[in-house]
Amino acid sequence: MRLHIVHRTSYHYDTPMPYALQRLRMIPKDSAGQRVVRWKTEVEGGSKQVEYIDHHNNHVELFSFNPDQHEVVIHCEGEVETSDHAGMVGQHGGSAPLWYFRRETPFTRPGPAIRKLLRQFDDPGAANGDAPRLHALSELVRGAVAYEVGQTGATTTAEEALNAGHGVCQDHAHLFITLARLLGYPARYVSGYLLMNDRTEQDAGHGWAEVHAQGLGWVGFDISNGYSPDERYVRVATGLDYREAAPIGGITFGKGNEAMTVTLTVQQVQAQQ
Repeated sequence: MRLHIVHRTSYHYDTPMPYALQRLRMIPKDSAGQRVVRWKTEVEGGSKQVEYIDHHNNHVELFSFNPDQHEVVIHCEGEVETSDHAGMVGQHGGSAPLWYFRRETPFTRPGPAIRKLLRQFDDPGAANGDAPRLHALSELVRGAVAYEVGQTGATTTAEEALNAGHGVCQDHAHLFITLARLLGYPARYVSGYLLMNDRTEQDAGHGWAEVHAQGLGWVGFDISNGYSPDERYVRVATGLDYREAAPIGGITFGKGNEAMTVTLTVQQVQAQQ
């Protein structure tokens, strides 16, 4: 399957912004199940300072905003060829060792509610296979946190989402990662795109989790949808949590208010006859 993606992020400032530096992780990875056919990133009102591959094998670009801008637009567009590998990403790579992915972060720090939930887990055990065990863990998370937009935010932790009982894909992934690490698995967050069945226009990208299992390597789990990523998914960036895999992050200097608008389309490119 070939997917065409257009992702546009606009920042508007009510007073001119004297300086801003943004880190972009918006270039998809060539990996098992996907090949980047073409991709370009353009920034209106800014200029690229440097680009590099980080310790997660993410392609990172640093852009500085031109001084005294009222509006800056980040525009990404490209095509990615995908295939269904049942969520299998392959063996570990990159400079970060596997033990690094067992570390907790502020987003994934287990509290009393998470530890209580794990005690309620009807664990089939690793002896019966890591994949069935992790799918059962995914169902545990889905049963504990209902998918509901607008009830959590970018800074909501896994413990807070569980206590609230609702959240979105970011919250599901953080909670699943936290529980997987408590069971001894290396786990990480994935940011990317998903081809929807009912629409091409979306409000934001998608997030899911990957766990490293012995003999399998990294395996993806989309907790919000209840299955492993297939040819409808495009992996862009990975990290210990959303903060390390976020498409855009950075610093700004100025006293004005910022308004952000995101438009995203993901659609299948039809084969030419």
